[in-house]
Amino acid sequence: MTNFNVPTRNEVSANNQAIFDSLEQKVGFVPNIYATMASSENALKNFIDFASAQSSLKTKEKEVVNLVVSELNQCQYCLSAHTAIAGMNGYTPEQIIELRSGTASFDSKLDALAKLSRNIVENRGATSPEILKDFFASGWTKENLMDTINLVGEITITNYLHRTTEVPIDFPVAKSL
Repeated sequence: MTNFNVPTRNEVSANNQAIFDSLEQKVGFVPNIYATMASSENALKNFIDFASAQSSLKTKEKEVVNLVVSELNQCQYCLSAHTAIAGMNGYTPEQIIELRSGTASFDSKLDALAKLSRNIVENRGATSPEILKDFFASGWTKENLMDTINLVGEITITNYLHRTTEVPIDFPVAKSL
């Protein structure tokens, strides 16, 4: 792959410049994965709208899905970003490694979420009835299932974007398992 240009603020539309300014305020910088989306007039806003929509999953629960899916999709950018975010949300380095492998022995409910997420990706949505049964038996709801599937789609977008563009990782790089 040739180097893919990560656009700067001056190289994007006025609408995307406003989004860059908002990201600077909220995050402190514009992550390269978001800046790359700004190569399109619409992709960045559409993605941010999708990613910031209401969900029944709490932030810490979302990181379970993000880590599992990013590991399976072998996205070093998203693994690095979500390893940092998971750490900021209270996961230990050991727990993060375990979540990336698709399990969470330290919490049975999160374990069911991790296993469901792994199963969805590995089977391209043809989820095992046994995995689904365990998910519901762990206290998750149909709403949680819908939001988990949505989140698998959301993180897959950024996984594929990075795998295609190979833009530089602007987070501490996560070690391989």
